[in-house]
Amino acid sequence: MRLGVSLAVSFSAIAGYLIAKSNFDFTVFYVFFGVFLLAGGASAFNQFQERSTDALMSRTENRPIPSGKISPITGLCIACILCVLGFLILYLKAGEIPAILGLLNLLWYNGLYTFLKKKTAFAVVPGSLTGVTPLLIGWSAANLSLLNPVILFISFFIYMWQIPHFWLLHIRYADDYKKAGLGVLHRLFSDKQIKRIIFTWVFATSLTSLLLSYFGIMQSKYLSLILILINVWLVGSLYRILFPANKPFNYKKAFIEINAFMVMVMLLLIIDYLI
Repeated sequence: MRLGVSLAVSFSAIAGYLIAKSNFDFTVFYVFFGVFLLAGGASAFNQFQERSTDALMSRTENRPIPSGKISPITGLCIACILCVLGFLILYLKAGEIPAILGLLNLLWYNGLYTFLKKKTAFAVVPGSLTGVTPLLIGWSAANLSLLNPVILFISFFIYMWQIPHFWLLHIRYADDYKKAGLGVLHRLFSDKQIKRIIFTWVFATSLTSLLLSYFGIMQSKYLSLILILINVWLVGSLYRILFPANKPFNYKKAFIEINAFMVMVMLLLIIDYLI
């Protein structure tokens, strides 16, 4: 189920719901569990799909199916059970639109994205929509329009954030990806070029988050000030990490910081709409 990933996806769905409702009620738990189970099911199904590829990479060779801890058919059954349970919880307790969005996200991730990432490192460009959808699931569970400018701006921020998030993985696991025959940036660009591309996306993500305050999505002046400070920290820190002076590239620190940035921005939004 890749617990950490599934929890992160569920957090995004909760954020969408709380921002939409501007208060806390019991439905948020149905949103959480529905998205959590669907995300876990998608991960399990992905591991069934890519069991041969996973066996070739040191990062994934110890997953349950390639390591032989469970059979492929058992993994497939677990994936199906999780997906069905997640879909039913969303459909029965959150509404038709959240459930349909969850199903579409499953098809997009396990269908299009899983296929494309074997072909190109740029699969993340359409694939990042899978990270936006949980936010929309939470928002739609509050019966608000998906065309509302608030959710469109926040979704755009999440979309922009996901691309440097995934490309940092490409740097860290480039050798593994090459062994498995997956699309990697190193087939097209040098290390220096890749770092420049990632920093450009980080900077663009930073500007996107500031638009949340500029266009009034985040209304508190105090929280907007904190947002500015967080952005100064992110851009400055990522620049030093990506372009160190006679130091090795600290992938782990960069990955933690880009993820922490997203969490902090979403928490600021949740606080802004709850207070």
